[in-house]
Formats: sequence, C-alpha cells, structure tokens
Amino acid sequence: MAKTIPPLDLSWLLMESPAGTTHVGAMLLFKKPAGRAPLVREVVEAYRASTPTPPFTYVPQLVGRGAPHFQEVDNWDPYYHVGHLALPAGSTYDDLLRLVADLHEPQLDRARPLFRCWVIDGVPDRMFAIYTKTHHSIIDGESGLKRIYAGLSTTDGRGVPTPAFALRTPSPKPHPPTPLTQRLSDSIRGIVTEVEAVNQVAVSAVRKVFSGLLGSHLEGSLPFAAQHAPTNEPLQIGRRFATLSLPLKEMREVGRHFGATLNDVAVAVVDGGLHAYLNETGRPFDHPFIAMCPVSLRDPGDTTIGTRVSALFVRLGEPDAGMADRIRQVVDSVATAKKELGGLSNEAAMTYAVGLVALAGLGASTHLDRIAHPACNLVVSNVAGARETRYLNGARLVGVYPVSALAASIGLNATLASYHESMDFGFVGNAAAFDDLSRLAACTLNAYRELREAVGPRTKRASSPKTRGLAG
Repeated sequence: MAKTIPPLDLSWLLMESPAGTTHVGAMLLFKKPAGRAPLVREVVEAYRASTPTPPFTYVPQLVGRGAPHFQEVDNWDPYYHVGHLALPAGSTYDDLLRLVADLHEPQLDRARPLFRCWVIDGVPDRMFAIYTKTHHSIIDGESGLKRIYAGLSTTDGRGVPTPAFALRTPSPKPHPPTPLTQRLSDSIRGIVTEVEAVNQVAVSAVRKVFSGLLGSHLEGSLPFAAQHAPTNEPLQIGRRFATLSLPLKEMREVGRHFGATLNDVAVAVVDGGLHAYLNETGRPFDHPFIAMCPVSLRDPGDTTIGTRVSALFVRLGEPDAGMADRIRQVVDSVATAKKELGGLSNEAAMTYAVGLVALAGLGASTHLDRIAHPACNLVVSNVAGARETRYLNGARLVGVYPVSALAASIGLNATLASYHESMDFGFVGNAAAFDDLSRLAACTLNAYRELREAVGPRTKRASSPKTRGLAG
C-alpha cells in the first residue's frame, strides 16, 4: 500500500542531512523490582516478537514514478529494530547519557521502517533504560509520547504490554455523505480563507524583515530575526545529551505567581540557564535569544499519522535580566506571538510551518544560514505527558526524557515532558557548540532555583527540585 507524504512530513525528509538529522526520540528510565533478574530479557523478547503496525511499517519513496510516498512493507528485522545493550559494571548515569547521545547521532536507514529502539541494562541503582527514535516524518512529539504511554501498564504486575511501534491506530470515524454542492462550496470557502490567512503571514513577514534591517524593535513571532549565537555553529554529526527533572506542582505555583503558564516557566529557566552557561564558558551572548516553540495542532483524541504542528518564534529575556524580570519578558513575548498565530486556521498554520521548515532547510543546505539570520537560536518544546505512574513488566517508570532533533544550524533543543509529579527535560546539543551539556542542565537548575526564590517564602517551603535526572 502506498500513502502520499504530506508537505510538512516531506519537509523533514528533504531537509535531513548526516549532521542535521530529523528523528525524534525519548529515553525512558525504569526501576527494577527486587528479585526479577530476567525482567529485561523478557521485555526484549516480547518486543522482538511483536509485529509493527503503520506508520512503523513505512519506507519513504522520494524518487521514481509518481509523487513522493510511503510504501508499506511487511518484513522487518527484530534484532535490528530492537537492540539489547548493557553498560559495563561500575558505569555511571553519565555513561548512559553518553551512550544515548551516540545512538541518537546517525540517520535512520531509509531502506527500512523508520524506527529503532534499544533496551539498555546495567544502569546504576538497579535501573534499566529504553531509548527509542523515530523519524519526524511519521510521528510528532505529542502523538509519539501518547503511544509510548499506551505501550506501558498502569499496574505493577508482570507482563509486557504491546510496544508503541506495534499498537494499532484507531480508524477515523466515517462521516455521513455530504451533498456535492455543499462540498464545492466548503472547498471554495476554505481556499479563500487559507489564501487570506497565508497572505497575512507573508505581509507580516516582509514587514518584519524590513523593520529588522532598519533596526526597529520587532514583536510577535520572529522567524529569521535571530542574531548568530554559539548555538548556531554549523552542525556536526556528534551529539551531546543531558537531563533534568523539576517538581511539577511547584513549577505551577511559581508560574501562577508571575501570571505565567507552565511552558513560560520552562522557557524562562532554559533561557536563564543558557545565558549563564555561555557566560561560564567565556562565550557571552549580548542579545536576547529567539526560541522556536512548536505548537501542536492536534485536537483531543486526534491519532492521525504524521506531524500536525506549527511554531512560535519567541524573543526571550534580556541577557542581564534577573529571573523575575526574565519570566515577565518571556510571558509578554509568548502572548504576543500566540495572538499572531491564533489568527490562522490549523491548515494555514501548517502551511506556515511548511514554509518555515523549507526555508530553514534551504539555508542550511546552501550555507546561507552562516551569513544570514538563522531561523532561531534554539528550540524549546513542551510535550503533554501522563499523570498516572506507569510500569513495564513490573518495573516502575521513573522518568521520560525527550531526545529530539537538531537541524538547520539550530544546535540546541530542550524538550520537556510532564510525568507523574515531575517535569522531565531532555537537552540535545551540537557537539561543535557544547562540550559538556550536563553543565547547561546544572545552570538551568540554578536558574529555576533563582526564580523560585523570587516568589517568596511560601514556595520556598515547597518540595526541592529533584536532581535525579541531572547528569553530573
């Protein structure tokens, strides 16, 4: 069976290079129960015995007859797609992070289904991990994480649920037939609406380009308005990976104090942490960062295959701002950018994203991004998670750390996912810009502590940030 590749999904395939890969993934950390020595082997055997389902059976066909499409295949190599590794005795959590970074580096083989996972034993403190990566052309962060949680159990009993790559996607509900005249009328109305919306985006973008050239202060969503930062060094194949966990309830309390969302708090502490890290490493950046913040366009219950996202390009805080001022600046910038994007329908917002991804990919492939403004300085993405504790064959899931993509000379991605009582951050960095990414995670933790201190005594008495997920 062949399936036409939608424009945004096709963009992820076309812009990819060995140094700028466009697969996304996650590292799941599990705590073993006592007395269950064969637990990990049982997970590996059950995963290898599962049969992948769409879109984990898709192979892209970009050349040849017809439009680019996915071809469904019915054969797979379970030993290639489900690996089993073990850290040597005496290994540390840092060793696990280095291994995951190494596994994340190479492109996925496009002659095979576009996913791989590894079950990793020997993690300190009687733990094991699962690292999985899937091409962005067949899945986005939100739908991918939902699948991961659906492949786990809500009880601590023995048994291995169907893994994410073998779950069946519910078929869309059939709609009653619509009269031909109404279909034509709806199509014409939709085309006119989308043309008007895209025209508004184009006019706004041109206005911002000329305003930027004249040195005017810009507001709203600001793609291709960023100054070159150390995060925009040309991408190398090498990757760095670090993690951090912060208390979810406390983050919400901090956000309420400043009239900020949970996402605003996360963006502000990553912003403050990055400025501090660059100052510590002798590379201060004298401009506000501009962060791309992906926006999910999925309705509740939307299980469609592929990616359904758009993006905000948000100016962050001033370089020397304290955390209290920084989060207020972030809140204002995010609100302005959201208002601008909110004027578009989902389809126009998707078209906007396709255009931006295509431009970013063109800039990277021609090296124009080395002399022109980069699309942004970093990516900060917040993916909805699960509240209930999850288990795998009796092992408790203790953390879910996203491991996302780097492309188009954007050398830092901080993606976070909520799980149970924690907000789990996964930092992926370009090896050309970051020698020790755990230091950035530590600076982000310090920025959060400063922000918490700015709230006052009430929140200071709340739970302290958990450093379990912090390398180093």
